[in-house]
Amino acid sequence: MTSTIFLIAPDIDNRTLLEYACVSLASASVMASDFARDLNGSQGHTLLGIQQSIMLGEMAVNRVLDNLDPP
Repeated sequence: MTSTIFLIAPDIDNRTLLEYACVSLASASVMASDFARDLNGSQGHTLLGIQQSIMLGEMAVNRVLDNLDPP
């Protein structure tokens, strides 16, 4: 399904792509955080580290979106 959006609308604008990336990263962050709660020890800590990296990527995309449309 992910590749379908790019095939259906190959001329999709940058803002829409960034918004899609932001939503995807936010979803991945929540999934990783939820799954990390079910793990014990170093595996849980590793997944939380991955979740934080995902969250930082989401924040970076949000900053770009803010820069494209300043208040």
